[in-house]
Amino acid sequence: MALPQQVRVKLSSEAAEYVALTPVVVQDLPFAELMQHVATASGTDATRVREILKRGTLVSGASRFRWEGWVCDEADAEAAVALLPKPEPRRRLDAACCRKATLASATSRIDVPREAAEPRRFLRRRSFWQCLLEASGEARYLTYSYRDRADHYRVELSAEACEQLKKDTDLLKFDGLKQQIRMREFDHIHWVVGREAVKD
Repeated sequence: MALPQQVRVKLSSEAAEYVALTPVVVQDLPFAELMQHVATASGTDATRVREILKRGTLVSGASRFRWEGWVCDEADAEAAVALLPKPEPRRRLDAACCRKATLASATSRIDVPREAAEPRRFLRRRSFWQCLLEASGEARYLTYSYRDRADHYRVELSAEACEQLKKDTDLLKFDGLKQQIRMREFDHIHWVVGREAVKD
């Protein structure tokens, strides 16, 4: 059968504390969006995709999706996989699309969401987010994440750049995040970058 444009799904929470309380929501989901959840849960193998579409249920994150399953042939399964975004190693890091930076090392990770680092403090011309972007030299493409629906990049940092970012934490509004960055060690930035510009 031809691939549907939309699939009617029943959506419920898998969070243990809400099992008995969360109502089931019924909605028409674009098939391409359902495929993103399929890829998040089980990857992009066409045989596995066929099994999930036939079974009519999957868990993605904290949500369970259920729909009336159907049998699709191998060609349709491959066409479904073809709808998914693919890694693009030649894709350059676009600052306007950056959602989150993680200051990291082999033993440490400090997540820095854009909404926490982008606001400027009173009478300051720059934000910590700008400092992160300015510290990011050559970015190495890593992969595309179906869970994040974003491309991932890595930027190596010199010792001097790390120390400067610790000083730049004065630009942050959140004391907890400020202290984490100052007290922990990191040697690179891991960027999560969508394929559309972040809306203000």
